[in-house]
Amino acid sequence: MSAPVLPENAPFSEAERAFLNGWLAAYFADDDAPAAALAEPPEEFPWHDMTLPLEERLRLAEGRPLPRLLMAAMAQQDCGQCGYLCASYAEAIAGGAETALNRCVPGGKATARALKELLEQAPVPAAAKAAPPAASSAPLPQVSPPASGRIAGALPLNLKGSGKDTRHVVFDLAETDLAYEVGDSLGVHASNCPETVDAVIELLKARAEEEVDCPDGTRRPLREALLHVCDIARPSDEAIEVLASRAPEFGHSTRLQALAEGYPGAEPEGADLLDLLLAFPSARPPLQELIGALGVLQPRLYSIASSPKEAGRNVHLTVSAVRWQKRGRLRKGVASVFLAERAEPQSTVQVFVQGTNGFRLPADDDAPIIMIGPGTGVAPFRAFLQERRATGAKGRNWLFFGDRNRACDFLYEAELTGYHRDGLLTHLDTAFSRDQPEKVYVQQCMRDKAVELWAWIQEGATIFVCGALAMAKDVDAALAAIIARQGAMGSGAAKSYLGELARAKRYLRDVY
Repeated sequence: MSAPVLPENAPFSEAERAFLNGWLAAYFADDDAPAAALAEPPEEFPWHDMTLPLEERLRLAEGRPLPRLLMAAMAQQDCGQCGYLCASYAEAIAGGAETALNRCVPGGKATARALKELLEQAPVPAAAKAAPPAASSAPLPQVSPPASGRIAGALPLNLKGSGKDTRHVVFDLAETDLAYEVGDSLGVHASNCPETVDAVIELLKARAEEEVDCPDGTRRPLREALLHVCDIARPSDEAIEVLASRAPEFGHSTRLQALAEGYPGAEPEGADLLDLLLAFPSARPPLQELIGALGVLQPRLYSIASSPKEAGRNVHLTVSAVRWQKRGRLRKGVASVFLAERAEPQSTVQVFVQGTNGFRLPADDDAPIIMIGPGTGVAPFRAFLQERRATGAKGRNWLFFGDRNRACDFLYEAELTGYHRDGLLTHLDTAFSRDQPEKVYVQQCMRDKAVELWAWIQEGATIFVCGALAMAKDVDAALAAIIARQGAMGSGAAKSYLGELARAKRYLRDVY
């Protein structure tokens, strides 16, 4: 007698269904046949949550084999910028196939240092065999080969009076083979700030045309290497150690070593290469030694803000130009200011398309969606709305958007209010934090609409969140509180409910 199998729509999670199907197989097995082994539920990764702080993720992984500990140190975004997913990057390091510990771009130095400490505590060869490959890992996002996209424009989205500089950046892909879908990201190969590069060359007392071996394996003139190849905004620990080893002054070498080792309170905190050269004038290693120790300048990923069904062979981005003052210098985000200030119209930039790791519209066009995207987090939702309008999808759409001031920071206001008027957007709820004495954010709007929000969730809505990590944490807490109150359940049950939504691909986040 063959064993019954639970249907796909049974009210169980994937792990619970696998376990029960295994139990049924064993129970109904023929007496003469070997008993069927109970199905092993997929391995759970409780630390695989980008909203958890690094220390909490490592605590959740305590007692696990080395690959899982290393995985917990990753940024948990599965963004693919490192060429892996969090689990597979950890396994490659644990197995010795990967030696670079600084590939996790979102995790930055905190991740690299945690990886280094974990490896020092547990020798790789002995621990590498302790965990099998993570079969439940999602597939690596597909990445297209880079191509030369032509800049068609970078128009300001903020109006006069705003303290922000957000750009609507358009790339023309007509002369490339690149294709994208809504939910994908565009990778941009930006260059470093020329003024910063020239200042570094001057402090090194080097010649701009002197050829050097670059960290990417090429050989180029120094200025070209520093502009296009070397990461000078976030010097690698190896580069800091090179500076420390060549600093004759005792105070300089010890402070640099403290920086390289991540010593709490080490200064100058968050330094770029120019900062280090200014702060430690005695640290002047041989040029090639320093250049070879720098990391490779990584491309930046931006959520695509258009649907190809509407934009054709163009791709749109929503980019916030990042500028800030630190130690008397104006700092600039590498890619964002490159796009806002230095990328001339009709010039070409190397770009590529990175497929999403699940951040997709529901397959059912009738399914409702809830989109939470303040600031530049609105980008993929503009694409979603264009897509749903182009395909004639009947599903209801609800957008929560927020920024500082309605008068000057309501990104895509005309489009979004137009979508609301014509019914494509069933609800458009906004929160402008600086328009009243008490700051109001999108999570407050969500709490104000808790009853209807809960009804949409019960009716099968998929929840999408896009934007800054701090916002995503607050939204996560607000959702858990809404579910607990409206669903009459405890906080633990509400968090489990959110976890089930995530496993069912109904709670999806694109967080940076």
